[in-house]
Amino acid sequence: MKKLLIISLFSLVIWANNCLECHKGIENIRDPHSGMAKAIAKKAEEAGFTDNSCIVCHGGNPKATTKEEAHNGTIAYFLEHEGPKEFYPDPGSAWINKNTCGMCHKKQVASQMNNLMNTEQGKIQGALWGFGWNIREHKYANYNLTNLHKRFGTTAYQNYMQQLTQKEPQVFVKKTIELPPAPTAEEVQKDPKLAAITYLRQECLRCHTASKGRSRRGDFRGMGCSSCHIPYSNDGFYEGGDPTIPKNEPGHLLTHQIQSSREAKVHIHGVTYSGIPVETCTTCHNRGKRIGVSYQGLMETAYNPTYDKHGNPQPKLHTKHYLHMSEDVHYKKGMLCQDCHTSIDVHGDGAIAGSTLGPVEIECQDCHGTVKRYPWELPLGYSEEFGRKLPNKPRGVTKTLAEYLKKGTYYDPKDGYLLSARGNPLPNVVKVGDEVIVHLASGKDLRLTPLKKLAKEHKLSQAGEVAMGQIGKHLEKMECYACHDTWAPQCYGCHVKVDYSKGKKHVDWLAVAHDHDIHGTDAAKRKTLKEHLIAGQVTETRSYLRWEDPILVQNGEGRIAPAIPGCQTTVTVIGKDGKAIVQNHIFTGTDNGKDVLAIDMAPVHSHTVQKEARSCESCHNNPKTMGYGIGGGKLVASPGDTLIIDLMTADGKVIPKKITIQKPGVDGLTFDWSRIIDENATQLVTVGHHWSLSRALNQKELDKLDRRGVCISCHKTMPDRDLAVSLMVHVAQAANVKIDNDMHKTILHKNLLLSAWVQIVGGILLVLGVLYWLVRRNKKS
Repeated sequence: MKKLLIISLFSLVIWANNCLECHKGIENIRDPHSGMAKAIAKKAEEAGFTDNSCIVCHGGNPKATTKEEAHNGTIAYFLEHEGPKEFYPDPGSAWINKNTCGMCHKKQVASQMNNLMNTEQGKIQGALWGFGWNIREHKYANYNLTNLHKRFGTTAYQNYMQQLTQKEPQVFVKKTIELPPAPTAEEVQKDPKLAAITYLRQECLRCHTASKGRSRRGDFRGMGCSSCHIPYSNDGFYEGGDPTIPKNEPGHLLTHQIQSSREAKVHIHGVTYSGIPVETCTTCHNRGKRIGVSYQGLMETAYNPTYDKHGNPQPKLHTKHYLHMSEDVHYKKGMLCQDCHTSIDVHGDGAIAGSTLGPVEIECQDCHGTVKRYPWELPLGYSEEFGRKLPNKPRGVTKTLAEYLKKGTYYDPKDGYLLSARGNPLPNVVKVGDEVIVHLASGKDLRLTPLKKLAKEHKLSQAGEVAMGQIGKHLEKMECYACHDTWAPQCYGCHVKVDYSKGKKHVDWLAVAHDHDIHGTDAAKRKTLKEHLIAGQVTETRSYLRWEDPILVQNGEGRIAPAIPGCQTTVTVIGKDGKAIVQNHIFTGTDNGKDVLAIDMAPVHSHTVQKEARSCESCHNNPKTMGYGIGGGKLVASPGDTLIIDLMTADGKVIPKKITIQKPGVDGLTFDWSRIIDENATQLVTVGHHWSLSRALNQKELDKLDRRGVCISCHKTMPDRDLAVSLMVHVAQAANVKIDNDMHKTILHKNLLLSAWVQIVGGILLVLGVLYWLVRRNKKS
């Protein structure tokens, strides 16, 4: 009996969850009754550890009695079977998650390295372009990669992507080349264009998902899968119950729980939520196009209002200060990024796609349709034609889902799942009669009335009926957000200084990510950043910021879209001796066969959608929207001029000998940063260097758009049954006559003259009539 008791106690020591001896109070990674928790428990049971599921994700030694022993190695079973091969502090790390998350989510993990959020090809190509490399092929990335496997998705999707790959091979490359090593100061002295590599490695490449990233307010996150699926607050403090995790040290997860779909509930401080908060996405999406912070209504500012109760100004978030603008209407309705963006949008499909239009498969019309057709009546490819003629066949709906989509939350299809523009089902968007139900990850269900039904029921605003119903070309040629993105962050003039003097050095974030170990940690996680310092130090500033009335251009899909400054890079490189190798220099690049300045105006969906669209005047009456520049480009003096402000004679001669230049000129720039075409519609700068169709508006489009001083002043709304206007338009079209401003002014002038003569003749006749009446009256009396 005594012997049996000893054996039983010994068994308890062996099989008890020793992890919880130290981590007592830590949160369950998922609800114990959830499918995921049960799958993890089953894997632990297969390994012979019924009461310890921690080891399934973290590995380690479950029999150890000290921290050092416990956080080392893994059990023998996992060395021979699926599971962790070492101790993993962050099981989601891209470097080891094939042994953890990949046990269940094989497709997502298999595609992660080729995902744009990891390769950062578009960002790299864009920076190299601004530094004069003149490379359109998106061949450089954070890592050497190849297309690992066949794309996943429906047959229709795969066929669609094959066509797109053939059309845009510079974006959909077959393999990538790791960005070259950081240059030395001596190498940059010989070729200042190499400073682009320093710029990228020190500034741009810290956000990719295989790295831990920067530890600054708003930037705290995990690695790999944990980048999105583990919650981190902006201030980076742990607020859970594990006594071993410091509560006053930034850089830790908020709580030891997975955030994912509607079924994954996170419980903390009496609050329960599901889905991935928008702020998790803005950890990275706060630079470049700034779509994450813009979606929240945050617009970067040079100032830092307002004051707190202690008199302190606004703290920095993502190292910036912000204005609070109007949030995107979808954000106001409680929609998270994942409610629109599909699994392929965020995880990738396994193939390399070098720029954001590449992996993103959704369009506004996928849910909203048009005033003429419901979403399921549209053909595949609608609104992202990329210059191709689309089939007339309606895309319809589907009631089937791929197995990888069933790994997340999916819903009763009702009449069928809606399809994306590229042919994949949207698992959270279903057709119910002539309406659409959007199931949000937060737990809310939105009932959406498509535009066609709104038009039938006359529930559109008058402006909406005119813009979408009566002017059909708007829907055929324009992105919805060309009108509904009512503001966009516009950072004009990106002045980059790379300084190699006085032995200046800074962190190489790409090298930090490459320095990963068997535990899945990188140099940032291990806090060994000083081992990866490279020559040079980057400083950035800008000329000015705007947010209203973004410029319109043609995007890579062949549709009219808003544009914001991409990288309007003006380069200054300081050599070892402290002297400028290049100063305020703008390189040139080839766009549509012509040499233009490589300061880019990037087509973008800024994610600032408002229900009430921008006004007709903001496009048809605004030279900035057309591309001529703010105020027609006449308000800002030439940036190329060097500015001296001091005592001067009336004819502009500087009087003192000892002076300080107020603002050095920008080499070769003779027009305002907001100007992308001249009065002859000649493109002056790059407009989207990723996709072949991106460009400024051409003369034909400008003739249709430019109504300064004409239509809008009289035709605030297009008359629905105005015979004169209809006759003028249709007769002109039949006669192949272009009604531009000059033609319209001629017609208007003649109409005014005719009207004047009619009034004169009418007045004479009226006077004669009155005299005749008076004469008749006198005779009768």
